[in-house]
Amino acid sequence: MVTQSGKASVMTSHNPRRLNLGCGDRPTPGWINYDNSLSLLLGRVPALPGLLFRLGMVSSSQLEFMALIREGGIRYADVTNRIPEDDSSVDLIYCCHMLEHLSRPDAGRFLRECHRVLKPSGSIRIVVPDIRKLIDSYLAAGDADHFMESLYILPAGSEGPWQRLKCLIVGGRLHLWMYDAESLRALMLSAGFPSPVTLPPGITTIDNLEGIDLNERSEESLYLESVRGG
Repeated sequence: MVTQSGKASVMTSHNPRRLNLGCGDRPTPGWINYDNSLSLLLGRVPALPGLLFRLGMVSSSQLEFMALIREGGIRYADVTNRIPEDDSSVDLIYCCHMLEHLSRPDAGRFLRECHRVLKPSGSIRIVVPDIRKLIDSYLAAGDADHFMESLYILPAGSEGPWQRLKCLIVGGRLHLWMYDAESLRALMLSAGFPSPVTLPPGITTIDNLEGIDLNERSEESLYLESVRGG
């Protein structure tokens, strides 16, 4: 069933197990939220976040993120290695603007992990920056500098030991791979998803997505969904 944003059907037969993978500082209430930022681990050590802030190792927003971790129950996981869920145990997976931060081999491993933990009837919704939109914008404006900045594939400035340590603590922000609809669809097919479909913002084929913004970052994003299948 295709539904509009805010009108997703609600499954009533059971309580679905729903994962938001790479949630960052936007955990979804009612979902199991995972992220791999080292801030997740550091934020659990008493007094350490405040010390890192005073040393200039984390910003005020990152300090708030560490507090959110404690309050919001975000779980740590390296999802390219293993999603800490049993085989065929998950109903829904949502992943927004995380896949582009993985190398292509890691992205493939991640999607295979998603396929492993999903039930045969389970579904996945993936949102990534659409490189075609970025290229179209460049062709329209002709601003090469803005185009390169929009790819987020290069560090903003020179990086010394202090900057690298800060990056280790707060997590990397660079994009390691970019996708259009066909390349992401091919990657999902190779991971075992039988029928990935591209959808416009605000539209879903999945029931029970309450709490998810179906228009998230619509000006730059690409949306694909698939069932796991047998």
